[in-house]
Amino acid sequence: MASYMDMVTVLMCMFIVLFAMSTIDQNKFDKLRNSLATGFGVTNIGKLDLAQGTIVPPSQADDKSQSFANGQAAIKEVQNLKALQDSISAALAAHGLAGTVQFQLDERGLTIRLVDSQTFFTPNSTALVGVAPSVLDTVAPILASAPYNISVEGHADLRQPQSPFPTNWELSAGRAVQVLRRMVESGGVSPEKIGAVGYGSSRPLASGTAPEDLARNRRVDIVVLSNASEAVRALIPDVLKGTIPSASTPGDKIAPFLLPASANGR
Repeated sequence: MASYMDMVTVLMCMFIVLFAMSTIDQNKFDKLRNSLATGFGVTNIGKLDLAQGTIVPPSQADDKSQSFANGQAAIKEVQNLKALQDSISAALAAHGLAGTVQFQLDERGLTIRLVDSQTFFTPNSTALVGVAPSVLDTVAPILASAPYNISVEGHADLRQPQSPFPTNWELSAGRAVQVLRRMVESGGVSPEKIGAVGYGSSRPLASGTAPEDLARNRRVDIVVLSNASEAVRALIPDVLKGTIPSASTPGDKIAPFLLPASANGR
């Protein structure tokens, strides 16, 4: 009798379940469908299930995916700029000019720094001397074929110049123009992708008045400007520090991009 009653109970439960499955509440089904569509990032149609904690806001999903895309783009941009730096370093070494420039990689792009007026300029003059023409003739063809705009930025130390330069603005701008002209007229750089500017003594690398500090501030910077978006360029310092994960190794840190010894002034 007990076994028979158990069997009847089980059969009753089975028929109840079958009856429940055969009757569909269209309203509840629509809510469930829209909630699942929203949760998986699919644009929903119709009335949404507005229950708290069950829907992922599309704006949050977009922010995460965009941040990941920007991070990967920043990694790619750093790799491209590093490859350009390596090409320039190899070309200079092949011409016996290794160590004549310094490199700096940051959110602006790649800076090729010409320092020490005794090497590239005579005092109180904008004329290129010494190895300056050879360095520019080696660097310019590589930059001419690169898909980047270039800013040539002249600087001067804090001492006041002599005639014919009334201020350091004219002196620094004149040196920048001389570098630009050499790169365009002899190096093949397109005039549409390059410009020159003088900063005078307003952006020193060193604050002291020792001869070596003054020499560091007498310089011309050739800045290869990154053409990535502002959001991507803002992540370049993080890539250099190795805090942006690589797509090939999710969750891991990429190795920091280390500049050669010459890039740090050693």
